[in-house]
Amino acid sequence: MPRSPEPFVEACHDFGIADALRDVTFEQFARDEGPRVRAALVASFGAHVGADAAAEALAYGWEHWARVESMDNRVGYLFRVGQNAARRMVKAPRMYPAPPPAELPSFDPGLLPALAALSDAQRVVVVLVHGFGWPIVEVAALLDVTHSTVRTHLSRALTHLQAALEDREHVV
Repeated sequence: MPRSPEPFVEACHDFGIADALRDVTFEQFARDEGPRVRAALVASFGAHVGADAAAEALAYGWEHWARVESMDNRVGYLFRVGQNAARRMVKAPRMYPAPPPAELPSFDPGLLPALAALSDAQRVVVVLVHGFGWPIVEVAALLDVTHSTVRTHLSRALTHLQAALEDREHVV
């Protein structure tokens, strides 16, 4: 008996999952999941580079949709594509532009330097969980790590932030 070229589709056929996976167009994917890719890249690389990296990642997804649509973690894959694009764009240290004061809630001015001092993984996790309100499970799926890894990054980041902000209070 010849092997099916799509064993996953064949295995899922009885549950109706395969048809749903096959019928998602790039346009639907971009509309539903594109904002998540962009939010994660903006959290990682700042507003300007992150937005450009998200655009490049989604353009790559559109060009290679035949391959990307069969992946289990499409958002995570395109996040990685965006990370690579952002790293090519960034030559100097990341600078987080200060938005106009009317748009921001009040926060300690030492927060942005303290966030910049965190590792990339810690900063992304803090911004996505506390800044954008994402559940830990979704952050873990996006970064393609376990939820315990996300919790560890979050815990260490918050410890570092607390220490940095407390040290700043004693200096002032």
